[in-house]
Amino acid sequence: MKGIRIRLTAIFMIVIICTVVILEILLIYIVRQNYYNSLEGSLRNQIKICADMYSKYYGDTSLQDNVLYNVDTFWNQSNAEVQIADQKGNIIMDSQGVISAETTGTDIKEALQDKTGSWIGTINGHKVMTVATPLKSGDQIVGVLRFVTSLSAVDREIFKTEEIFILIGLLVILIVGTVSAFLANTIVVPLQEITSVAQKMAKGNFQIRSQKIHDDEVGKLSDTLNYMADEIVKKEQLKNDFISSVSHELRTPLTAIKGWAITLQNENFQQKEMLNDGLSIIAKESDRLTRMVEDLLDFSKFVSARIKLNPEEVSLVNLCEHLRKQLTPRAMRENIEFTVDYPENMPTLYADANRLKQLFINVLDNAFNFNHPGGYVRFTAEMQGENFKFTVSDSGCGIGTDELPKVKEKFYKGKSSPSKNGIGLSICEEIVNLMKGRLEIMSELGRGTYVVIILPQGERADA
Repeated sequence: MKGIRIRLTAIFMIVIICTVVILEILLIYIVRQNYYNSLEGSLRNQIKICADMYSKYYGDTSLQDNVLYNVDTFWNQSNAEVQIADQKGNIIMDSQGVISAETTGTDIKEALQDKTGSWIGTINGHKVMTVATPLKSGDQIVGVLRFVTSLSAVDREIFKTEEIFILIGLLVILIVGTVSAFLANTIVVPLQEITSVAQKMAKGNFQIRSQKIHDDEVGKLSDTLNYMADEIVKKEQLKNDFISSVSHELRTPLTAIKGWAITLQNENFQQKEMLNDGLSIIAKESDRLTRMVEDLLDFSKFVSARIKLNPEEVSLVNLCEHLRKQLTPRAMRENIEFTVDYPENMPTLYADANRLKQLFINVLDNAFNFNHPGGYVRFTAEMQGENFKFTVSDSGCGIGTDELPKVKEKFYKGKSSPSKNGIGLSICEEIVNLMKGRLEIMSELGRGTYVVIILPQGERADA
């Protein structure tokens, strides 16, 4: 979990640092531009006043004479350094008294083109901003007036502002780093608790439960883990009940077989009638054991997906008649009305005949087992669109609403169920699923059960 905490915190920090750096760069750029634009705007206003005053009051005198006699008028209007250039762009006057032979900057060229130009650069090793505008006599440009101001003071103010922004950014990163570590813990700590519970479950403690803290993805994981533990406990109980039930069911016929075998070994045993009865019971109990073992083998094959269907053309008319003939004697012995209904023109079904017969026999066997003398069991076959619909209804004891969703679960036996091992309907469900159909059970306690099996018509392999 340390890795997750570090990764989450690192991701949060990377996102925040990148965001803060981008915002810092953007803010510093905006502040710098605002300072420079403000200074440039001030210089432009001052130089415009001076240029207008020159045109209005000194335009009738030559530029050289104005430089000699009226130059104070220009630099008194501004705190900046004042320069005057002639029509060729050469500096002929500088308020600092230093006249350079070379002109630096593009602002003078723009001024000679009748524009007010500005330039930021270095003059004599100092970073400066310059603004230049044409001096006119009437409509003719006679020279250029230029204001030059140092950017040192402005840059110092900008640097102070940058320091404040950087400190604020570092403070934001520190705060967000702390918050991100806290947020990472809100995810990691519940995961650690879930992991601890899962480890205990892995060691066999399925009574422990994970405490749900928040209704989020981690909370759903906690619910899922608890649900898994509940299902494992439930399946473990069903398995134990199944083993207990099967052990009991196996013990009964084995006891009968062993008892009669010991009796028949007695040398004094001379009664032929009792001998026949004993052999008959041994045979019946052996058949019973065989059926139980076959059910268990079938169940094992279905669970391990080793069952393969052998589809063929199945005459449903013949199958329905076979069910009638096989179960009618039992219905008569148990005084239960048994009917089989189907249309005479019932088409064939492409399916595994043996598994289909096993499916119907299992469902009908349940209908008889849960019934009572004087009741009824009805088997109906019909077409429903392109599918076959088989219905088994009875007037038996029914199934409670709390047990109905569980009756198809593996090993499940109802509270008062006479079922031998609780796997009959599980096998039926597996057979129906293999045939790509569905099995539905509807029941009401004390009013019987209604089982519907829907199977597709199926297609031949060579179709």
